[in-house]
Amino acid sequence: MLIRKHIQFYGRVQGVGFRFHATYKAQFLGLTGWVRNCYDGSVEMEVQGEPELIDDLVRHLHRQRFVRIDRMDEETIDLKEERAFKEKW
Repeated sequence: MLIRKHIQFYGRVQGVGFRFHATYKAQFLGLTGWVRNCYDGSVEMEVQGEPELIDDLVRHLHRQRFVRIDRMDEETIDLKEERAFKEKW
């Protein structure tokens, strides 16, 4: 069953390769969506796919060397038609 989540990541998530790691792993897992930096220092993501694959992506981000996720706000949102995962500017 496909789901889509909107996730806001807080902590040391900018300037540490977070978006690169998120995009690389999401594409590897076959997830769709996007990731972008926010002006308040957080990172925002919409990700769509199988729930266990989304969980794999989040676990991967927690394990990155310079990333520190202090808090995540997430909600399930409506599915969208898309074919890839990308960085948004």
